[in-house]
Amino acid sequence: MHPANPDFFITFRTFLKKYYRMLKQSLQQKLLQKLSPQQIQLIKLLEIPTMQLEQRIKKELEENPALEEGPDEETAASQDDGQDEKEADGNQDEFSLEDYLNDEDVPSYKLSANNYSKDDEQKDIPYSVGSTFHEQLEVQLGLRMLDELSKNLALYIIGNIDEDGYLRRDLEAIVDDLAFSMNIQTDEQKLLGILRIIQDFDPAGVGARDLQECLLLQIERRDKKTPHIDVAEKILRRHFDEFTKKHYDKIEKKLDIDDEILKKAIDEILKLNPKPGSSFSDPMNKSFQTITPDFILDIIDGEMILTLNAKNVPDLKISRSYADMIQDFAKGKGKTIKQNKEAITFVKQKLDSAKWFIDAIKQRQNTLLVTMNAIIGFQEEYFIEGDETKLKPMILKDVADITGLDISTISRVANSKYIQTHFGIYSLKYFFSEGMQTDSGEEVSTREIKKILSECIENENKKKPVTDEKLADILKEKGYLIARRTVAKYREQLNIPVARMRKEL
Repeated sequence: MHPANPDFFITFRTFLKKYYRMLKQSLQQKLLQKLSPQQIQLIKLLEIPTMQLEQRIKKELEENPALEEGPDEETAASQDDGQDEKEADGNQDEFSLEDYLNDEDVPSYKLSANNYSKDDEQKDIPYSVGSTFHEQLEVQLGLRMLDELSKNLALYIIGNIDEDGYLRRDLEAIVDDLAFSMNIQTDEQKLLGILRIIQDFDPAGVGARDLQECLLLQIERRDKKTPHIDVAEKILRRHFDEFTKKHYDKIEKKLDIDDEILKKAIDEILKLNPKPGSSFSDPMNKSFQTITPDFILDIIDGEMILTLNAKNVPDLKISRSYADMIQDFAKGKGKTIKQNKEAITFVKQKLDSAKWFIDAIKQRQNTLLVTMNAIIGFQEEYFIEGDETKLKPMILKDVADITGLDISTISRVANSKYIQTHFGIYSLKYFFSEGMQTDSGEEVSTREIKKILSECIENENKKKPVTDEKLADILKEKGYLIARRTVAKYREQLNIPVARMRKEL
């Protein structure tokens, strides 16, 4: 394009406008909130309970050489002064070692004799070494006359049986696994035949693929000459769906039986084991949850005293050698500092990290005590008497308003924490509940309403269980205006089934 062309100047002018627009500066104001590493560390420490705090401190001690276990110098000095005073007082009391010795004191080894003969009964306590559930099945498999292929198939099926005694996997999936992993070609019919052999093992019901098959395998081993045993098998085989839903009227009508026979048949079914593998479980392998309380509340002379459970949490201090190292570097000349720049940076980082961690631990303890004291003050009547009906409605915001802390901080403190009282160990979440007003205007906790619901259901006529609508009417008579759907919600929170599922003959 020729420079004298007007279109050229228009294009060039447009280019300049865009260019100057790109160079234009602008000023924007933004408000950002970022958490410092110390705040993030404190948040993480607030969330964990005492047991995890011990592990966290051990990990920090291993990773940071500038952090050491033990009281700081001021605390140690005060303890040493007190100990010296005690020793000085103790030295003033004169005593003789002979006062603590007696001619009649004879060493125990002089009074004992190894006079046991070979005929004497041994008093050693024996201990049993049991076999596992799968080992028991393999032992029973060894008693069957099977060819090598069938034995390998049976061992593979036994390996897929879970601890409850069920084969949860489809036979088709097992066929594919055998082909790919063990290069064994078979089909579902062959596996089904092997499974039938395993289902004949003890305990009865092992190798079942669902609950119905498990119960049928057990009832088939009972004496069918008894009338109610035969009825029980028919119920499990033909009317299992009605049985699980407790539609007893339909079962009686279809089998043409009365209530007495149905009750005896159901009693026989209830004697069966829905988890046959559990009878062979090793009790030594069972895991028990141990709760370590984070707080300990004692009542002494009518006064509540709250303490943190820091029995296994060690005191922390800054390593004296690392602190002296920094001072030595500071006394050195400029050239020495340049030569040891990396070492100085490393030591300084470790010292700062140790200080932050110690401060975070102290702040955590202070926050926990402030929060727990606020909860105790709010629920004072309950903590004194231990009566559940004395619990007041309390939410996180109530504690946040008392302490001046954020709701998220209160939530982190209440998470996974426990308190030991004179009437038991409770989770902090136990003390939080919503509230509602009665017809008289009194504010009550939903926990009190749940307790009334639980008592009503516990004392109901099991032949005619109380429905949710009837429960709502009972609560209304007691002054609690609650809708039926709210009653259903509270009932589900208590893990109580609907009225139809609570029905008994």
